[in-house]
Amino acid sequence: MFKLRVLLGLGAIVTTHCSRGLWAHSSRSVCPLVGETGWLMWARPQSNIHRMEGGKPMKFLSQEEAQKIDEELFTEYRFSVDQLMELAGLSCATAIAKAYPVASFTRKSPAILVVCGPGNNGGDGLVCARHLKLFGFEPTIVYPKRPSKPLFENLTTQCEKMDIRFLSEFPAEPEVIDEAYNLVVDAIFGFSFKGAIREPFNSIIGTLKKVTIPIASVDIPSGWDVEVGSPDGIQPDMLISLTAPKKSALQFQGRYHFLGGRFVPTALESKYKLNLPEYPGTDCVIQIM
Repeated sequence: MFKLRVLLGLGAIVTTHCSRGLWAHSSRSVCPLVGETGWLMWARPQSNIHRMEGGKPMKFLSQEEAQKIDEELFTEYRFSVDQLMELAGLSCATAIAKAYPVASFTRKSPAILVVCGPGNNGGDGLVCARHLKLFGFEPTIVYPKRPSKPLFENLTTQCEKMDIRFLSEFPAEPEVIDEAYNLVVDAIFGFSFKGAIREPFNSIIGTLKKVTIPIASVDIPSGWDVEVGSPDGIQPDMLISLTAPKKSALQFQGRYHFLGGRFVPTALESKYKLNLPEYPGTDCVIQIM
């Protein structure tokens, strides 16, 4: 069954039929072939789209698989939470800078709104904001539920010391966000989130559904089911998958899909048959769509 999916890029529109949609982008005529098991293989790869290791399909993770990999990184490979958070946040900022260069913004100020949740996804957002500042952007942070843990307190202090502004409350009207910012970074909930969305995040997500400026989601669009997505949820223009893409990414309708977090040990990748793409040069991110 064919599903119509049109992505608009700069310049001419190139369309290609495939088993899960109609894809278009001026700079990369590529069609991912997606099976029911959560794997992805690129057809007709261009120079800026890399085949997976040995031409094998890249795996899209279930929630349980993503949690197991995270736990193994902590326990078996002895990564610390703040270490992975730093790598993830840097990857997010790098991907954003590649997709939305400062010079591409039409407003005089390269203002970006970073919305952070109460967990590790929010921590990724804080790190991302700090690096965006160093890259020449002007991030502003909304952080309504701050954990009383040294890790998150330290990340907050680092942003404050870099003169990154924190808003006391989230702008309730989408028009205000559209007028003040060029991009929203959605770092509210990650792949471990379950259950009902509580306030203030339910209202925040409701507002983000109405904004017209692009949204870049960190790992999972907030409010989405990790495995099946959410057709009525946030529809970001950009998705930055971390470690490996999750199954919900198969439902992503935006223009830019990046993979970030170049830290997965080879043995762990082999164990879970991730078949990650080969990152170019020394880059910490790779564009996979």
